[in-house]
Amino acid sequence: MQSQQKHKNIIKRKILLLLFFIFLGNSFSVCAQKEYVVVLDAGHGGKDPGNLGNGFKEKSIALKVVLKIGALLEKRKDVKVLYTRNKDVFIDLWKRGDIANQAKADLFVSVHCDSHTSNAFGAGTFVLGLRGNKKNLEIAKRENAVILLEDNYRDKYEGFDSNSAESVIGLSLLQEENLDKSLAIASLIQNNFTFKLKRNNRKVKQDNFQVLRETIMPSVLVELGFLTNRKEGVFLNSKKGQAKMANEIAVAIYSYIKNLKLNTIVGSGNTEAPINEIKFKVQIAAGKNRLRTKSYNFKGLKNIERKLFGSVYKYYYGNTSSYKAIKESLKKAKSKGYKQAFIIAFKNGKKIALEEALKMP
Repeated sequence: MQSQQKHKNIIKRKILLLLFFIFLGNSFSVCAQKEYVVVLDAGHGGKDPGNLGNGFKEKSIALKVVLKIGALLEKRKDVKVLYTRNKDVFIDLWKRGDIANQAKADLFVSVHCDSHTSNAFGAGTFVLGLRGNKKNLEIAKRENAVILLEDNYRDKYEGFDSNSAESVIGLSLLQEENLDKSLAIASLIQNNFTFKLKRNNRKVKQDNFQVLRETIMPSVLVELGFLTNRKEGVFLNSKKGQAKMANEIAVAIYSYIKNLKLNTIVGSGNTEAPINEIKFKVQIAAGKNRLRTKSYNFKGLKNIERKLFGSVYKYYYGNTSSYKAIKESLKKAKSKGYKQAFIIAFKNGKKIALEEALKMP
């Protein structure tokens, strides 16, 4: 009973902390941020070697790549880099997320290497979710299995079954706030792997990784490739391969940071975006197909906006600061057949809850 109560108290504290950071993040994003905190997590370590495909050590490769990413990012004056581990030590999964949470990090990136019974190969990037297929669930099970090596894991992860896709603590529901940003950074990383390094594209996917569930900021888990594939294992175990993978991750991270800045600053010098600039749009469709934003593709509707989030394109109609005007746009969209269309709100380019926007003066 005592351990159950202790676990509930921990969860309550995490939820309160998350709500605070969500509020703080919404307020802070409107200002020009001088320093972006990135937490880099080298998977496994110490008594947990990770996978040992073809005799290669996942924990060692992940650490070397992470340290190279960090060295590149540390050259940027506006980036602060923190590590969950910078040497061969064992770190609990909950502690990895806690390090990022306590640092009020803007981004969490966890680096791993994959394995499979087949000769599978290629790089993939994951964000938190439960929509993965059975194959992806097996990856999540394998990465989450490290929980069993932690001291007092029954108390820390009470109610969590690493073999169950449905075993999610309440905290993960709130993490959906960061899903769009997680998909954005994941897409940047994955595109660099695919188009710059010509790695086999295993795409951006959603799955239930415990290390991502413990964080309260945009987070991604990178699978560099398969050590069980001899050719890919040799590449990832080489200094050249590690340098290439690290460089593309670092480039993607800084591109993500620059995109964040574009949402918070306009013009040049010290000019900042209006603090309470609210824009309303109507989301009329979403899907994996990239459609030209011509009126003939949208039942005659003009001025359609297309945005890519992960592997999903979202299509918006209307762009106005007037709620009255956007309601008319919604009415028109529905009259054209978009019966499931709905209004969304943005504050200085960042999506916020509609209810929050309507409370703004």
